Amino acid sequence: MTSRTPLTSVPNLITYGRILLVPVIVYLLMTGDITLRLIALVLYVLAALSDWLDGYLARRWNQGSPLGQMLDPIADKLLVGALIVTLAWDGSLSALDLLPAIAILMREILISGLREFLGNRSVVVAVTRLAKWKTTVQLLAFVVVILEGIVPGLLYMSDAALWLAAVLTVWTGFQYFAGAWPHLAGEPT
Repeated sequence: MTSRTPLTSVPNLITYGRILLVPVIVYLLMTGDITLRLIALVLYVLAALSDWLDGYLARRWNQGSPLGQMLDPIADKLLVGALIVTLAWDGSLSALDLLPAIAILMREILISGLREFLGNRSVVVAVTRLAKWKTTVQLLAFVVVILEGIVPGLLYMSDAALWLAAVLTVWTGFQYFAGAWPHLAGEPT
């Protein structure tokens, strides 16, 4: 593979594309049109798959970079956060669905803050295997929630997927905070 700067590496270009898809997906969902919702679902699935693809290519082509390490989780959080807001706005999430959705949103923001806080102290918070599964389950849960607006009868499946995603999200959040506690409490490490 030809050498590129981190700014223009293929994995980072894929991540930029994922970020640029967020407002498009949100707009399509907000129209309320079933056909556009289906297009939003397809674009969302492509964005979700690109999360795996950019990491795979970065490792395979040895194009990992600090920029990519920073942007990849931001792209995921933008996608999930924007979807939660949009799906709450359009009524796809019921009042009860807002509990797991808000738990997901809170954890994502808190862990981002934790990473920034610890990064300023040169402490790296590694992504765990369970956290990678959490991201996968979150992305799949939102596929089902979006699909519920197209295919009637998926209510229980979408609720179960959303709650499972929330449980994994909160659990991994607790794991990160437990691991970071000595740094937060000022204990010698």
